[in-house]
Amino acid sequence: MATVQECRQALDELSKRLAANAEDARKRLNLDRTLACRISDLGVAFNGRITDGQLVDIVDGDNPNAKIALTTTSDDLVAMVRGELDFARALGARRVSISASPFDLLKLRKLI
Repeated sequence: MATVQECRQALDELSKRLAANAEDARKRLNLDRTLACRISDLGVAFNGRITDGQLVDIVDGDNPNAKIALTTTSDDLVAMVRGELDFARALGARRVSISASPFDLLKLRKLI
């Protein structure tokens, strides 16, 4: 089981990768939405914002009003960010779940 710190680092790494590819990310994911990332096996959550294809303002704690909520285990989060677990396959196998409006789900598909 990955630690809370490893999950935080994974989200920070994802944020840095999106920032490094800002133009491409903006084309693929042009949203401005709050995001909650819930880690089911650790009972913790992080929240932030997706804006202009970037993941910003990541902090500890849940946001029950987040427009997009992702739930997964600590190991799966770390594996997805490292590229060891394909996001689409994890979604299909129900190792990760996403709660969002139908419009937002269509936009998020561009990242898969």
